[in-house]
Amino acid sequence: MAKKLRVGVVFGGRSGEHEVSLRSAESILKALDKRKYEVVPIGITKQGNWLKAGEAQKLLPGEVISGGSVGLTMVGDPTRSPLLRTDGAGAVAEEKIDVIFPVLHGTYGEDGTIQGLFEMANIPYVGCGVLASAAGMDKVIMKHLFREAGLPMTDFIWFTRRQWESNPKKVIAAVVREIGFPAFVKPANLGSSVGISKVKTKADIEPAIELAAKFDRKILIERGVNAREIEVSVLGNDEPTASLPGEIVTGAEFYDYADKYSAASHSETVIPAKLTAGQIKKVQQMAVRAFQAIDGSGLARADFFLTRDTKELLINEVNTLPGFTSISMYPKMWEASGLPFPALLDRLIELALDRHREKSRNVTSL
Repeated sequence: MAKKLRVGVVFGGRSGEHEVSLRSAESILKALDKRKYEVVPIGITKQGNWLKAGEAQKLLPGEVISGGSVGLTMVGDPTRSPLLRTDGAGAVAEEKIDVIFPVLHGTYGEDGTIQGLFEMANIPYVGCGVLASAAGMDKVIMKHLFREAGLPMTDFIWFTRRQWESNPKKVIAAVVREIGFPAFVKPANLGSSVGISKVKTKADIEPAIELAAKFDRKILIERGVNAREIEVSVLGNDEPTASLPGEIVTGAEFYDYADKYSAASHSETVIPAKLTAGQIKKVQQMAVRAFQAIDGSGLARADFFLTRDTKELLINEVNTLPGFTSISMYPKMWEASGLPFPALLDRLIELALDRHREKSRNVTSL
């Protein structure tokens, strides 16, 4: 029998999307083929503590794994095994990990920071690298890259929290003048619709910005459009492919956090989306182009607007570590495209190992 790969599944984290990460981790840990993989759970608390296996389990919504009780930490020294464990006496021993599967959404997990640690440790990991993760997390930088790639999008402005606090009247005037209503106010570096508000009047702007400013120092404001919400899953490294598209039919004013994750949500997903063959081909091509614009690898979900009046496709954003919960679109769209969840996880791990082999060809000394 072939030796099992040791897969470190990292979840939780210092993020406003901590709870979403736990739900995604639960789905992945259930679906990973235990005949192929030895799973090492690594939980990170909201305070940033890296937990041993037994305590990591307690973070999860349900009982999905069994494991010991060893303390874990990760180091960026490539001459050692990246994962260290401590015994009861405080002694340190090295523990081998073949590949890391980060299931971290939001800051300190999806923004390139932990990917940098994996790079320093020289360990293969699932998903986008440092650059793509950082660009995909920062919606302002992402939109500039999309513009450079010739991808159409809605009008937007952005500013810092300090600019807002120093001259709120100037910011409000810019929103009214350049964006108008309705508009969406967002933290530039967050996902899962955390901190997002839809504003319809001038009076709505201030509380919406104050909410967004709680989560990030950069605030983005986009022009609202009357459109269908279309999503596409992307998979691959240098030659990415796109899934069949799906559509979100929201049950709320917009697809907010509660509508995404609440049991009382009235939103619906339509997979595949009811589009013409031409629209499907175009949105798949645009998804791949958006993925390549940020130098993506492994996986991402590309989100679009399809305007109801002109039928124009507009790129909204790319999510480099999309949700893997039981209701998440990324795995559901691949399943509709003929790739079931366990096989999708296998493919993601293969892509991580392949990218690591490719990067290992680089010369690092002369």
